[in-house]
Order: sequence, then structure tokens, then C-alpha cells
Amino acid sequence: MSIIKKISTLLEMIQFKLTLFALPFALTGAFLASRGFPEFTTLCWVILAMVGARTSAMGFNRIIDYKFDKENPRTATRAIPAGKVSLFEAWAMVAVASGIFFFACYNLNQLTLILAPFALGLTLFYSVTKRFTSFCHLVLGVALAFSPLGGWIAVRNSFVDYPFVLSIGVLFWVAGFDTIYGCLDAEFDKKKGLYSLPAKLGKKNAFRLAGFFHCLAFVLFTATGLSQGLNIFYYIGIVLTSGALLYQHILVRPEDLSRINASFFSMNGFISITLFLATWLSLATL
Repeated sequence: MSIIKKISTLLEMIQFKLTLFALPFALTGAFLASRGFPEFTTLCWVILAMVGARTSAMGFNRIIDYKFDKENPRTATRAIPAGKVSLFEAWAMVAVASGIFFFACYNLNQLTLILAPFALGLTLFYSVTKRFTSFCHLVLGVALAFSPLGGWIAVRNSFVDYPFVLSIGVLFWVAGFDTIYGCLDAEFDKKKGLYSLPAKLGKKNAFRLAGFFHCLAFVLFTATGLSQGLNIFYYIGIVLTSGALLYQHILVRPEDLSRINASFFSMNGFISITLFLATWLSLATL
């Protein structure tokens, strides 16, 4: 296999395109911290840090779970269980991506670098939580909640005045959609002794809880705009976001998960990008 083909396979393995889930929130934190467009070099290092962190975390997740993936019909064709990527190659990707993350943090500021091991460690820790807690979806939410905080600290080198309601909103947004996505493997998880909210509560109750999480996220995202003095453009984004969240719950039902990819991939990317653009436009017109 050529190097280009191998890299393409590695990127597909970690669903690199889904970096769009977390990256816009990191940019939102950076734009709020600078009350507008941050310095270009800072923005570049933030983007590089996010790409490195997510690549490392997803690669680690695929390595840790490859034995389960091999036994699960839904995931048996993933690169590692299918033999397209070796464990050595996957570990090498994780090491390189982690190095990129720390290098980017080093080039931002001291506080970002100090927090970097904890932030990356938390994203890696998520991958093992299904082995002992049904609240794994919330752990993933906490990990991604560091995205806007990281963007803020990258600009300000300080926690001062950070709108923590934004991070808590991200936490519940992520926990909600990950709970829905977890319904795909509810039966497999129960069979293998793995933990998840769908496996513990059943799909119907898991969907209800995910809806509650998303309602909390909507309230917290709205509170972010109020705390930051954002204008009508931000709230237009909030309305669009609430519509996308509602559409997710209409599109996918506990008894019919066939359209979950449209819900998980398209709508969540739309939500994160919309909130970022709404924040940017609001700041630009204050």
C-alpha cells in the first residue's frame, strides 16, 4: 500500500472529517476571548492543537477497542480489525498527533501547555470508560467541553471571565448525541458486559435522556450569549441550532436507527459550525 493510500486509510479510520465537531467550539472560545478575530498565528496554533488532540484521541480509541470492533458486525470492517492498519501504525499515528498537540500548545502560552496533559489525558481516558461506567457519554462531553475553554486560554492565558456555561453546554450537547449514537450497539454492549446508557436504560429511555441533555444544552448556549452580551445574530444561530437538535430527535427514533448517520454526522457538524459563525458575526457587529 502506498504512503498516500495508507495515510488516507488512517484518516478514514479516525473519521478525520468529524474534527468539525469540536474545532468550531475551540474557535468560538478563541473569538470570544479576543472579542473578535484573534491573531492569525494564534488561530493557526489553536487549529493545529485541536487536530492533533482529536487525531490522537480517535486513534487511541480505535486501538483500545479493536478487539470489540472485530466481534461487532457493525464495526468489523474498521481498519484495524479488517487488517488494513497495523497496531504499530496506529500507535505511530497517536504518537505523532500527540506530539503535534503539545508542540502547538507550547507555541501558544504557558497555561495552555500546563493544561495540555490533563486535556489530552481526559480525551484518551474516555476510550476506557465503557468498561466500567454507563456515564461514558458524559465523560466524552467533559472532554469536548475543553475545546472552547482551550480556545479562550490560548488567547488570554487565563481563566478570568471565561463563560463556563459554554463548556457545560458543549458537555450536554455531546452527551446527548453520543447517547443516541450508543443505541446502535446497545445489544452488543449488554452481551459483552460493556456499559452505556442505552444498554442500561434501554433505547427508549436513553432517547428521552438525550432529549433532556439537548434541552439543557440549548439553555446553556442561550445563557452564553446573554453572559457575553452578544446580539441578534447569535440568537438567530441559537434558533437554527435548536431546530437542528429537534430535527435529530424527529429523524431518528428508538425503533428506527436507520437514519442515525444523517443525524449524527450532518446535524452535529451543522450545529457546531452554526454556533461558531453566529458568534463571529455577532462579535463583528457589536
